[in-house]
Amino acid sequence: MGKGNGKTEIPNLDLEHELPPAEGGEEAASAPSPPVGAEAGAPSEIEKLKAERDALLDRLARLQAEFDNARKRGLREQQEFREFAAADVIRNLLPILDSLERALKAPGAESSDFRSGVELIYRQFQDTLQKLGVQPIPSVGHPFDPRVHEAIEMVDTTEVEDHQVLEELQRGYKYKERLLRPAMVKVSRNSHS
Repeated sequence: MGKGNGKTEIPNLDLEHELPPAEGGEEAASAPSPPVGAEAGAPSEIEKLKAERDALLDRLARLQAEFDNARKRGLREQQEFREFAAADVIRNLLPILDSLERALKAPGAESSDFRSGVELIYRQFQDTLQKLGVQPIPSVGHPFDPRVHEAIEMVDTTEVEDHQVLEELQRGYKYKERLLRPAMVKVSRNSHS
């Protein structure tokens, strides 16, 4: 203790938190009493936490599934857009292919070097389109199919069956099972079949 005004100093005591001695002596004071409802509440609290955990795990699994579905949908839409864009470009190239076919059918060009050059370009063009997945639609000799053929003319004939494609006026094409353009055809009409 230090020098002062002649009074003795009392150590600081925390009187608010001091507990009075228990009635049963020191033994009773040393054993803390359980909180009210602790025994009955403990399993309930654990069950509550387990239920909350299960709900959160379920939510996490659903969110992961939604994310995975969104990712797959995004990839599918991206692929569809690429195919749509490619189909549009290919559709714009088809008139060039038609012009090459007409040049090969032109009279007087059967034996020239010009014809050889056009044939080479035509084959390269067809090979490139085939590598991209473009397929010509079969027409002549096949039954008329309104999904892939466009009938320009009906021809009365008894030589072939009814609704057979007699002549192809313009070739049709598909790109990966998607119709780029229908084949323009002449179709037989046979009333005796």
